[in-house]
Amino acid sequence: MDRKDIINDPDIGNKAEAYEAFDDIPLNPGPLNTIGDVIQDRFGRRDLLRGVLGVSASAALFGSAAVLPQPACASGSSESRFRFDELGAGNDETHHVADGYDANILLRWGDPIFADAPEFDVMNQTVEAQLGQFGYNNDFVGFTPLNEDGSRGLLCVNHEYTNEEMMFPGLGRQDKDNFAGMSPALADIEMAAHGGSVVEVARATDGKWSVVRSSRMNRRITPLTTRMDIDGPAAGHARMTTSEDSSGRSVVGTLNNCAGGMTPWDTWLMAEENFHGYFWTDTRDAEGRPDLSGHADSASKKRYGIPGGWYAWGRFHDRFNIDREPNESNRFGWVVEVDPRNPDAPPVKHTALGRFRHEGAETTIARTGQLVVYMGDDARFDYVYKYVSNGTVSEDRSANSRLLSDGILYAARFDADGSLHWLPLVHGHGPLTPKNGFESQADVLIDSRLAADALGATPMDRPEDVQPRGDGTAFVMLTNNSRRKPGQVDAANPRAKSRFGHIIAISEQDGDHAALRGTWSILVKCGDPAAADVGAMWNPETSHDGWFASPDNCEIDADGRLWVATDQGSRWNKTGKSDGLYSVETEGALRGHAKLFFRCPVGAELCGPRFAPDGETLFLAVQHPGTDGTRALKGFERASTFEDPATRWPDFRDDMPPRPSIVVVTKRGGGKIAV
Repeated sequence: MDRKDIINDPDIGNKAEAYEAFDDIPLNPGPLNTIGDVIQDRFGRRDLLRGVLGVSASAALFGSAAVLPQPACASGSSESRFRFDELGAGNDETHHVADGYDANILLRWGDPIFADAPEFDVMNQTVEAQLGQFGYNNDFVGFTPLNEDGSRGLLCVNHEYTNEEMMFPGLGRQDKDNFAGMSPALADIEMAAHGGSVVEVARATDGKWSVVRSSRMNRRITPLTTRMDIDGPAAGHARMTTSEDSSGRSVVGTLNNCAGGMTPWDTWLMAEENFHGYFWTDTRDAEGRPDLSGHADSASKKRYGIPGGWYAWGRFHDRFNIDREPNESNRFGWVVEVDPRNPDAPPVKHTALGRFRHEGAETTIARTGQLVVYMGDDARFDYVYKYVSNGTVSEDRSANSRLLSDGILYAARFDADGSLHWLPLVHGHGPLTPKNGFESQADVLIDSRLAADALGATPMDRPEDVQPRGDGTAFVMLTNNSRRKPGQVDAANPRAKSRFGHIIAISEQDGDHAALRGTWSILVKCGDPAAADVGAMWNPETSHDGWFASPDNCEIDADGRLWVATDQGSRWNKTGKSDGLYSVETEGALRGHAKLFFRCPVGAELCGPRFAPDGETLFLAVQHPGTDGTRALKGFERASTFEDPATRWPDFRDDMPPRPSIVVVTKRGGGKIAV
């Protein structure tokens, strides 16, 4: 099956999943008494990242003490710390949450976020209107409080991608070879619906949350309008220059922002994931495939899957056409830092964190006080990374942001004996030399994948979120890899044709997230434990409703407990379950036990689980409802379109298509969730 057939297959609704079918399998060669100790001893990771008082790490350091997040259950304990009645699994037109909880819609695609923005008119969409409205396909959710009790705060939300067949009337699923139904106006609306949103929200005395449209901090960030700075070792390099930017230090926009992270000083990290899909070429070989022979960096472009050709943007904007702007694609695939409290501050792309298909960028503070960022490259046979700053977190917010420009990026090697080694992506180290095509540190970072290939990092089963915990542990979500052959199985990726994914637990040496060695173990192997050929591994107490497939986003709550969101794409029919949010025990006799807490409507993916600091509110992002795998829904059994969707969630109006939305979960009667 060729690219055209795969991308136009009506059973494949997720563009990222469609293109992954064409990924090339990479060939791989072969305790201190410091500020960090005080921080980790006195404060939990979530206190630092969001702030008990909603302030920077320094203010948290000198505020009232909080408790470091501890494992969900003590060693040997058989009592679950997740106290809720499990939800029944299934798949239908709406969302469901565990008994005793409410799940209310807070924000939908098209909702105005400014006082002067127009109300949503789905039949008369414009670029101008969309720039004032909440974007499409909400993924990562961050929250930074604005007052002491956390009843006011800023939501920071990524808008990963768009589904034109669900957004626009009369368009249907597009042929990706010609995009016959697209126009410059529709392409620009798509661009305006990408990027991110900063939205102030407030909780009323009755516990209900609402949007503060009059907030001066509300902001839309898009690939159409938002000028960004580029910093770090690759800034200013010749490979980062274009006809519009001869400096190589400025770029318009960010796109395909999947997961992300919040820093200890309350800035927002947007991770650019499947950026390759937005680039186009007019140059084709005899079989109609992209011809890269005229590009000096053809090996690099091929390694990154450029051009993907998912969107028509390159037909209308030269910068997305690699024939006209061959370097523009080098300016995407980075981590972007945004100050949500200052709408006038330009976002910054930090090249020191490497260029790849960033799923997320979750931060923590090492015992030494250094900033550590964990990241996954969401593609089959790609890598787990972490970044360690050279400097330490301080009271100076501007100095803290510079930590993201001065540090070392590492790729992970998972050895069969359970040991973990972090391999430095440093120019001149090992094979990262001019002889092997790396002329400078800029080349190493622009081609992080090629550098990790050369170092011998372990090719993984689509690394998604990597979530650190304050005790030196981190959890790696590995969503699936149906292309792994029996001869490619290894200890860290133990199943051939892994359609259901697994989770790895990392323990850094001496509990220090800046350590260069550690150990690893498999927490769960996902899939149906009753099916012998699946090879699943769960705690035996896990029920039929509790096992899941394709772990994607995750969250560590204030009590150190792991929550996992799933993304099965069009393959949910392999489990019969919609995507959802699960609690997962990580220690003790119940290690590997999972329970279902929330599930999505048909065709949707669950993203962005994020707790407010008090643990009484959980923000969830439900994206592309009614889109993925709808041919498998009994009673519907056809491809979903704007006019004929599998669900009209969350409005359920005949004149409205399904709308990606943010959901707020609270406990009836109040109190912390799952406590």
